[in-house]
Amino acid sequence: MIDSLSESYRDVIRAIGEDPEREGLLDTPKRAAKALDFLTSGYRQDLETIVNGAVFESDNDEMVVVRDIELYSMCEHHMLPFTGRCHIGYLPNGKVLGLSKFARITDMFARRLQIQENLTRQIALAVQEVTGARGVAVVVEARHFCMMMRGVEKQNSTMASSVMLGDFREHQATRSEFLRLIGKP
Repeated sequence: MIDSLSESYRDVIRAIGEDPEREGLLDTPKRAAKALDFLTSGYRQDLETIVNGAVFESDNDEMVVVRDIELYSMCEHHMLPFTGRCHIGYLPNGKVLGLSKFARITDMFARRLQIQENLTRQIALAVQEVTGARGVAVVVEARHFCMMMRGVEKQNSTMASSVMLGDFREHQATRSEFLRLIGKP
């Protein structure tokens, strides 16, 4: 895959009017190919492997919130980055998920060509699937380079998306508690 991507990047460099044989660009196609391979590594991951059995029995039935999970993704429309953070809450139903798995789940879906709305939903559904929680809430806040570097060029704009499942969707008080805990009253 790296060799094929490298050749494609070499073609892109030529197409924009640069010389891929110029000293500063000699290794660029291979470096760019490796970077894209990493940034899209989520396509080669699956939920079962990511979770790796880290679901544990628990009597806790109170809300669990993980805030400020950094994420880096690429928009599927322009293949430009968007960066931000993800907040996840869930109401355990006899099982809890290992803390690091929330970041791993977020990364797995973020490292695919994405739109933020789908990313938010995929994270929520994955947490629901592995925990069997009574409810899951996910909020993603991100800045999109496709809006910052081209087009309307608005560097300070931020997009927020949310998905509420189960009790978070059905009960305003539960949703409000989650939003308050992530600092969004």
